[in-house]
Amino acid sequence: MNMIPLFLGDVAGSEIVVILIVILLFFGSKSIPGIAKTMGQAMYQIRNASNELQQEIKKSGVGIKEELNINSILKETQEQLVQPLDQMYSDVENSMHYTGRPQTPIEKATASEELETAEETPETEESIEVEVKSVAEEISTEPNKIVE
Repeated sequence: MNMIPLFLGDVAGSEIVVILIVILLFFGSKSIPGIAKTMGQAMYQIRNASNELQQEIKKSGVGIKEELNINSILKETQEQLVQPLDQMYSDVENSMHYTGRPQTPIEKATASEELETAEETPETEESIEVEVKSVAEEISTEPNKIVE
């Protein structure tokens, strides 16, 4: 609902003229300027008080935001959530490429060539699922094994 202040949306121009005539007759022509001045001052004071209140609310909002330090809390929480996920990802990567023994430079080169050819050949979802399940089973059956 859209309301116009002071009900002026329902009052026509002729009705305003009638109201002004009644005010003129009731208060007299000498007191109307004083009444208008008083009403103007009151409206000015109300407007200033409203603006001051809005500014105080904005300042307190900024102060609360600084006191709570929301940005740093969000950043710390994000780091706390991302760190275990990164660790799990690196553990899975290490377990997928784990050979169990140190590699010589020649073996490393052949392993990297095999990796490159494996990246070129598209894997199906089923082969990826089987590989992930086997890695998960290996991790769950040997929980105390240290992965290098």
